[in-house]
Amino acid sequence: MIDDFKRPPAPEPARTDFNSWRAQPIRIQPEAESALPRPTNDPADPFAVHPAPAAEPETLPVHSGQPITAGQLAVDDTLELLPEHATPDKKTGLNALLAWRPTKKQAIIIAAAFLVLAGGGTAFALSRKEEKPAAPVAAVKTPAPAPKPIVSPLTGLTVTAEQQARPVTGVMVENSPDARPQSGLDQAGVVFEAIAEAGITRFLALYQETNPGVLGPVRSARPYYLDWAMAFDASYAHVGGSPDALQRIKDISVKDLDQFYNSGAYHRISTRYAPHNVYTSIDSLTAVETAKGWTQSSYASLPRASKEAPAQTPTAASINMAISGPTYNVHYDYDKASNSYKRSEGGAAHVDNETKQQLSPKVVIALATPYSLMSDGYHSQYQTTGSGKMYIFQNGIVTPGTWSKGQPKDQFVFTTDAGDKISLNAGQTWITMVNDIGAVTYQ
Repeated sequence: MIDDFKRPPAPEPARTDFNSWRAQPIRIQPEAESALPRPTNDPADPFAVHPAPAAEPETLPVHSGQPITAGQLAVDDTLELLPEHATPDKKTGLNALLAWRPTKKQAIIIAAAFLVLAGGGTAFALSRKEEKPAAPVAAVKTPAPAPKPIVSPLTGLTVTAEQQARPVTGVMVENSPDARPQSGLDQAGVVFEAIAEAGITRFLALYQETNPGVLGPVRSARPYYLDWAMAFDASYAHVGGSPDALQRIKDISVKDLDQFYNSGAYHRISTRYAPHNVYTSIDSLTAVETAKGWTQSSYASLPRASKEAPAQTPTAASINMAISGPTYNVHYDYDKASNSYKRSEGGAAHVDNETKQQLSPKVVIALATPYSLMSDGYHSQYQTTGSGKMYIFQNGIVTPGTWSKGQPKDQFVFTTDAGDKISLNAGQTWITMVNDIGAVTYQ
C-alpha cells in the first residue's frame, strides 16, 4: 500500500481557533521520489505489483471535491485528506470538528483519559470535603499598661486623683494634759511639734487625702508654725493667736481659717471645758476653703522612697527626745512588724481619742533649731530658716544629717552628712523641734 512509504507528518501548525482549522495535505516532496522503490512484475521482487481482481475502482477524496482512483495517485500529488469515514462536504472549521467521529482506538483512549480525570476530580473533592475548616486564630491582645499609681504629695501614699487634688489644711492642736487624748492626729500626713509657752508643746497637723470627722482640740496660733505651714501652701486653722502671730498671718499672706471669723466651721463639745473644747472637721474646713477659692495647694513635696527597706538588725529601736520636761518629753519604740514607731509622751502611750490606737508614725525626725523666749519672757520663738543638725529615724535605723530651709514658702531639704538628699518612707512623718541635737538619744 502507498501508506507504507509515508514519511512522518510535518508538525501541525499552531491553531488560533476552531474556525481557522483545515485538514493539512500530506506532501511527498519530489526529491524523495527517487528514493522510493519502483514496482516491477518480477515474482521474486518483494515490491512487485500483481494485478488485482477486477473491482470498483477505489476512490479517495481530494480538496477539490472530485474523486480519483488509487491508481491515479502519484507520489508528488498534493492531497488534503479528510478524517476517516468523513464524507466530502463544504463544512470546515468547527463544523468539521463537530462532524468528526473517533475510531475505536481513539474512543478507548478518550474514555480512559476521562475516567482518569473524573477519578482525580472526585478524589480531590472528597479530600476537600474531609478537611476540617481551620480554627479561627484569636487576635492577640496586647495588655494595656498598668495605670501609674497616683501618689499623695503630702505623704507619698497611693491615693485617688480627687484626694491628690485637695488643698492642704493645717490645724493647730493642743497638747496640754487637759487636751489629751486628742482626736484626728492619727490621720495627719505631717505633724510639727514645738513648745508654745511654759514648756507646753503644741502640734501643727497637716491633712490632704484624709478627712477626720472629729479633730481637736483646736488652739491659738504661733508665728513659727506659720513658716512650717507655708512650706506646704496650707490653709491655717486656729482659735485666735499671739499678737505677733496674727500680724505675721497678714504679712506673709497665710490662708487664714481663724475661728473668730469662720465660726461655722468649729464647734464646742460639752465633755471638756474651755479652752480645751473647740473642735472641727476637715469637711467643715474644706467648705470654708472652697468658699474662699482655696481649692488647691502648690508646693514642693518632701522626697519619698518608692518602697520601704526595714533593717534586719535595727540600730535605733528606742528613741528619747528631751523637749521641756517629763510631761512633754517624747519616747518612741520601733515596731518591726509595721516598720513604724510607737509614740509615747509623759510616760504613757500617745493614743487617738476616736480610735484608741497608739500613734505610730512611719518616719520620726528630730530637728535641732535655736529656741528662746520672746521679749515678754513668756512666748516661744524658733529659728525657722537657715540650717542645723538633725536625725531621721526610719526602717529601724538612724541617719544623721543636716536640714535647711530658705524663705517661709520654701520646703525643708534633708541631706546626709555626705550631702546626699534623704528620701522618706511613705506615710505619716512626725517632726519634733529640739534646742540641741544632744537632747536626742537612741539605742
